Formats: sequence, C-alpha cells, structure tokens
Amino acid sequence: MKQAKRHPLIFGTMILTATGLITRVIGFFYRIYLSRLFGEEGMGIYQLLSPALSLSFSLTAAGYQTAISKYVAADSAKRPSGNLKPLLAGISITLPLSLVTNAILFFSSDPIGTFLLKDPRTVPMLRILSFSVPFATLHACINGYFYGKKKASVPALTQLLEQLARVGCVFLVTGADLAEGRTPSINAAVLGLTVGEIFSMLIALVCLYIHLYPGSSILSVRNIFPSVPVYRDLLGMALPLTANRIVLNILQSIEAVSIPQKLLLYGYDTTTALSVYGVLTGMAMPMIFFPNALTGSVAVLLLPTISENHARGDRGAVLCDTLRTVKYCSLMGACCLCGFLFLGDWMGTELFHSELAGHFIVTLGFICPFLYLDTTLSSILQGLGMAGRIFASNVVCLLIRLLFVFFAIPVIGMQGYLWGILVSQLVLAGIYFFCLYRFFRKN
Repeated sequence: MKQAKRHPLIFGTMILTATGLITRVIGFFYRIYLSRLFGEEGMGIYQLLSPALSLSFSLTAAGYQTAISKYVAADSAKRPSGNLKPLLAGISITLPLSLVTNAILFFSSDPIGTFLLKDPRTVPMLRILSFSVPFATLHACINGYFYGKKKASVPALTQLLEQLARVGCVFLVTGADLAEGRTPSINAAVLGLTVGEIFSMLIALVCLYIHLYPGSSILSVRNIFPSVPVYRDLLGMALPLTANRIVLNILQSIEAVSIPQKLLLYGYDTTTALSVYGVLTGMAMPMIFFPNALTGSVAVLLLPTISENHARGDRGAVLCDTLRTVKYCSLMGACCLCGFLFLGDWMGTELFHSELAGHFIVTLGFICPFLYLDTTLSSILQGLGMAGRIFASNVVCLLIRLLFVFFAIPVIGMQGYLWGILVSQLVLAGIYFFCLYRFFRKN
C-alpha cells in the first residue's frame, strides 16, 4: 500500500476501482429492482432518455472536464501549488451553457419526446431530467480539477454518494406509492437521477472548499481570475472535444431511437420492441459494463499521467504505462469473456428473470476483451494529443453499428445489432493499436 501511494496512477486506480465496484454493485441491484418494478417495457422507456442525457452532458461538460484535467495536471507539473484558473474558466463557460440546456429541455420536452424519442411518455421524464444538467455540469468541472491534481478520492466519494442518494430517493418514492396502493411511475427513476446529481454537486463543492482552505496562496487574485490565454488554451482543447462528443452523441441518439423502430420492421409490436430494447440496454449491457469499473478508473487517471509524461518528453514512461495497460486489460477481458460465456444464461434467468437477458449477455461477452481495452487506449491517445483520431475512429465505429441497425435488425432481429457491436469494437481496437504503433515508431 505504501508503494502504491507513491504512484498516483496505481493509488488513484485502486481508489476509483474500489468505489466504482461498490457503486456498480449498488447500481446492479438497483437495476434489478427497477426491472422487476417497472418491467421490460418500462426499462425500455427509461432507456430512451439516454440520448437526451448524453447529448446534454456532451454539450455542457464532457469536453471541459477533460480540458480542465489536462491543464491542471500540466500546471501542477510546473507549479506544485497549482492554481484555479482552468477550473474557474471552465465553470464560467459551462454553467451558462447548462442553464440554457436546462431551459431548452424543459420547454421543448413535448416535441423532443413526441417526435425525436418517438414516445410521448418520455415528456414528463425530460422535464424532470432537465434540472439535473446544471448540477451535473458543475460537478463534472470540479471532478476534472481533482483528476488533474491526481486526487481521485474526491470524484470517487461523490460518485458513491450520488449513487446512494439516487437509489435512496427512488426507494422512498416508490415505497410510498406502494404503501398507499398506487402503481409507481418510471418518473421516480428520473427524479432519483436528478436528486443524485444535486447531492453529488454539493459534496464536490464541500470537498473543493476543504481542499483549498489550508492553502491561502492558491486563493490569491493572481491564481483565481482566468486570463485570456487560459480561456484560449481551454477552449482550444474543449471545443473540438465538445464538437466531437456532440457528433458522436447525435449518431448514438439516431442509433438508440432507431433500434425499437427497426424491431417493428422485424415483426414485433411496440410493446415487444420496447421490451427487447429495455432488456438489452437496461439489463444485459449494464452487466457487460460492470467489470469496466477497473478499466474506466485506469482510463480516467491515464489521461493526466500520459499528458504529464508526454509534456516532459518521457517517452519511456508513456510506453511502459501503455504496455502495462494493454497486458492487464487484455487479461481481464479474457477472464470476463469466459465468465459471461459460462454464467450468462444463469445471470439472465436468476438475476433479471429474463432468458432473453441471458442470451444477450452470452453474446455480448465476446466484446469484453476489446471493450475494456478500447476504453483505456482511448485515454492514452487523448493524453498524447490525438483527439482528432479518436473522434474519427469512433465515428467509423458508430457508422458500422448504424449499418447493422438499419440493415441487419429488420432481417434477423436484435441478433444483428449484437454482431454489429462486436464488429465495431474489433475495428476500433485495430485503429487504436495502429495509431499507437505509428506514434512509438516515430518517437
């Protein structure tokens, strides 16, 4: 443990992984609770909100969180005391954006739910969801600061408390409905999501205050007010990332909305199509992504570590971290593949009471070695300044999946989409490896 503390990447990964596993265990049983309470169709309706949520986060926070993390890490390498300029510059840009997004989602919920998401039942859910955007944005910016400072314990703590607040809220609301003889609404799950974001944002602010209070030097005027170069550097990285994320989320939104529609062409009715979609996205996919708590933690902390070593010109450290990441992520992916192949059917029937979920889990198990590896390789390439190549690679990946959605699902059903996911992950891994090979060959 003492040795791990000396290495921020290892120690931070341990913290994020432990917290991520606890959070995912809670979320895992929470998903089971939701699936049994609202059924497969209810889960399908709930998952239709994913495009709106992802697009809102991409527009207001995702690129800025990464940019804040990168520039805080680079600044810490030069001045250990650091400063707040990247964080405050990010907040001054993203907070107004998030308030505008909140208003658009709330007042335009009718056309978005009816015409874009293709289900009027999502309209009240969108209105509740809209209020989570400003809190999630502020929370993301603060997390970016702490990631850059290599203090992973703060984002880990807020992640865990956010999950507890979300689950607790849903349990209280649905429990009160059941106690009074009312049928719980899926809107309760969206309310829980919003409450969780509010709570985590408050905790993040408290942690930031505690972090800054002992060092009065960092609160000087020179370290607080962002200058024009700070805004220029931050926007120079954040805007391309934001544009990339928006394009990717638009493609993902087309994919998410099109799957139930193409299942109708396969021969399902609306209820069955939403149920199958809910089983895939609300039951099978969370199970496949469960082990990603480890690789996701590594990916988050690899970005500032790779960026810092790359800025110093330490190619040996970059290569060492890359090889170590590939080795352990590949090993973990192979182990998860075996586990899902042998236990996938049991997981579906015993945990979710759905044989279809078991079939999806077994089939999706084949993507594990590539899925977990792609998560970390993307972060390495980001740290090396290859954001454009990551964007192009992900566009290719999504276009492959969309081809399977539009042409395979109407013919062979959801199985066509599962094969599309596998092919796209294979292609993505190949592109990432090629980019890294070219980088290390030149350097």
